[in-house]
This record gives sequence, C-alpha cells and structure tokens, in this order.
Amino acid sequence: MAIVALAGCDTPDLGLQKGSDSIFSAFTGPTPTEAATLALDKYNANNRYRGTLLLSSASFAGEPVYMALFRDNMDDEDPGVRAVSARAVARHGTPEDAALLIERLSDADTNVRIEAARGLQRIHNPAAVDPLLAALDLEKEAEPQVRFEAASALGQYPRTVVVEELVAALDDPNLSVNRNTLLSLRTLTGQDFGFEQRAWLEWYKATDAPFAARSGYMYPAFSRDKNWWEYIPFVPQPPNEPASVPAGMPTTTGGGA
Repeated sequence: MAIVALAGCDTPDLGLQKGSDSIFSAFTGPTPTEAATLALDKYNANNRYRGTLLLSSASFAGEPVYMALFRDNMDDEDPGVRAVSARAVARHGTPEDAALLIERLSDADTNVRIEAARGLQRIHNPAAVDPLLAALDLEKEAEPQVRFEAASALGQYPRTVVVEELVAALDDPNLSVNRNTLLSLRTLTGQDFGFEQRAWLEWYKATDAPFAARSGYMYPAFSRDKNWWEYIPFVPQPPNEPASVPAGMPTTTGGGA
C-alpha cells in the first residue's frame, strides 16, 4: 500500500519563500518526510496527531499518498488523531470523502463530531443531508457546537425537509445554533423573518417556490487579525483563508425537493 512508503518518500519541491504561511516555512522544523513519519507512529498518538496536523496545512496535502494517510487516521484509536484527520480530509478531500465525515458524526468523542460537521460544510454530497439533520436535532445531538456546525452545513442543500427542520431548530436553546440556523434559512430562501418561527412557517406554507430567491452557499472560513508578533518579518501569518464553495457543489442554482 502506498501509505506505508510515506515516511521514506522524497520531500516534494515545496517552492517555499521566506514569509510563507506554511507551517513548514520560516523556522526550522519537521520536513514533510519527518511529519509523515510522525503521522505514522503507531506507538505514539501524540506524534500521529502532530504529524497529521503538520501535513494537513500543506499545499501539497491533497496528493493521493497524503490523502490515504488522512483517511486511514480517521479510524485511529485516539480521538485527537481522528479529529485532526477529519479536518484534513475536509480541507483536501472530494465528495466521495463525505462518507468518512458522515461516519464520524456519530463518533463517541465530541471534538470529532464537531470536526465532522464542520468538514461537511466544505464537501457537498446529498448523502450528508439526513445525517446532518440528525446532528441538528437536539434530541439526538446534545453538543451545541455540533448542532451549530450542522446548521451551517445544511445551508447548501435546497430541500424542503431541510427548510422544515431548520425552522424547527429556531427554538434550539443555544443562541449560536439559532444564529447559524437563521443564516442557512436566509441562504436557502432569500427571506429573512428573523427568529420568528411562526412567520417562517406562514411564509413557507404560502409559497410554491421556497428556493426561488436563494443565494449561493459558501462555507465559512477561519479569519482573525494579526497578533503583534505576526508583524515581525518572517513570522508565519495567521492561517486565514477566504470563504469558498464546497467541493462538488453544483454550479447551477434552483429548486429542490
């Protein structure tokens, strides 16, 4: 299997410059080969976590040999390794990888479930709709952060059942879940009735085309201002990225069932 050869593979030509925001640049640290060796350390979960995290931030991490590592590590016995592997798969994966993230939505570890729900914001696959709806359901998912991420991921699916369940989720006791639920409803319908469940239901029952005014979905991305030390030359910059369209997202808009 190609994955076992990772630790001994040649270091790719990264073409890094000083000031690059890659985790491998600017300061002396693990090379990609060393990071792969860490990620494959079957005796030390902390090394597997660290190696996987290092590789996941690299521009070349979407190559098949690294994706195989991330996919394998999603079944790791350590929840931290599973979580960071889910993040890596979401960042570099394809619609087929949604199945792995869907499986992790029922993980025993909260952080793994959070990463899986967040990851499904970046990968479009209709097979994720029902699992995401389950992750939004307060009776099935007790962790608010999982429901928060699931509510956001559902904004890419123009389905009537999605609108119905999002409207129902407006009474979630967690305000952050309410916020993402409303944002997804705005994206899907082009309407804004705030947190008024009754107003949403009245509109929904009266319309024949709930998705006629919907807007394009873009997954939310990490962004923060620089810390003071990040203004120093050659210090890596914040790992900010722009919001973008999920992998596999259809380019056309329109109604759904």
